[in-house]
Amino acid sequence: MFRSLRVRNYRMFAAGGAVSNVGGWLQRTAQDWLVLDLTHGSAAALGLATALQFLPMLLFGLFGGVLADRYPKRPILIVAQSLMAVLALVIGVLTMTGTAQVWHVYLMAFTLGLISCVEVPTRQAFVVEMVGRQDLSNAIALNSSIFNLARVMGPAIAGVLIFLFGGTGPLFLINAVTFAGVISSLIFMRKSELNLSVPVPRAKGQLREGLSYVLHREELLMPVLLIGFVSMFSQSFSMSIALMAREVFKAGASSFGLASSMFAVGALGGALLAARRARPSRKMLIAGAIGFGLFQIATGLAPFYPVYLLLLIPTGIALITINTAANASVQLATAPDMRGRVMGIYMLVFTGGAPIGAPLVGWLSELGGPRAGVMLSGVLVLVGTGVAVMLTKLIAARVSEPVLAVA
Repeated sequence: MFRSLRVRNYRMFAAGGAVSNVGGWLQRTAQDWLVLDLTHGSAAALGLATALQFLPMLLFGLFGGVLADRYPKRPILIVAQSLMAVLALVIGVLTMTGTAQVWHVYLMAFTLGLISCVEVPTRQAFVVEMVGRQDLSNAIALNSSIFNLARVMGPAIAGVLIFLFGGTGPLFLINAVTFAGVISSLIFMRKSELNLSVPVPRAKGQLREGLSYVLHREELLMPVLLIGFVSMFSQSFSMSIALMAREVFKAGASSFGLASSMFAVGALGGALLAARRARPSRKMLIAGAIGFGLFQIATGLAPFYPVYLLLLIPTGIALITINTAANASVQLATAPDMRGRVMGIYMLVFTGGAPIGAPLVGWLSELGGPRAGVMLSGVLVLVGTGVAVMLTKLIAARVSEPVLAVA
């Protein structure tokens, strides 16, 4: 289950990432709570903030993948992580001084999204350079475990800290400090032990080449389409948890943190189970997507807060099952010189649906209440799963048709 940790470079990266991820979840929880405070509980404003953070990936994510193939990945990650730390510091100071306004949060979210356009596909493609292909699937699952362990701890700690400090400002400052962990791990890696891929020379048509590469390989097209439909609503699920906790069950900051942590407990369990598997299957992908949709509907129907908390655990298991399986499937099926561009496409569909899904969920929640928003999201995930399967078959059949010569 933990075989990738035998690699020193990955062990350092994982340790630094664990610290930084906890800080990231402190900030994510604080950001949601800050928007709700500044807008007096507006679901639409919360949806807009979430959408702005993911909108740059929708617009520029493919170009980030091209850069990941053209340039060494480790220096890119150092610069990107440093810029993210500066953003956290700025919003923290604004909040602490009482000058933060909702447009500041919108601007920070959008700028963070711009940096992520390059950082995320680069980080995803960098994993194989640390551990090699043999342990790639395991490392991806362990990354998910670390991320979701932070998701368990971060919101719970955030809820307590918001209560103790009487505000969200200190949480942004704490996150700025935690970036030191991952930045230092990248700086002190042993370059000689990295399986560096050869940078792809600059040339015309590289973006188009990446798109064609995915379209002509069913083993890539299926997980990319499926994760695209599912993530449109899974990326805004933390927003749904905030709305359900605050508006339906009238929970305070600490109870909201507990709800996020229960979801992450399930996600952590799912990630650890995924770490034991050698290679994900297509059945696992589809089962995870269907399970996530069904459990979303169940959480929307939960009559009491304890029942809602318990239902968040299998919801987290289902979501992390499809996320880890799709990521590993795509990376294992991709050639080294195409990995940055393919992961750029993958992360585009993984995060690019949020600017559509988050405002839609926010709008539905304002019209029919948070329960209706959550349940309709679950229904749309189920519909999207069926559409992804059918589209894969249609596109695969179309691109494999022989070209007939015309006399």
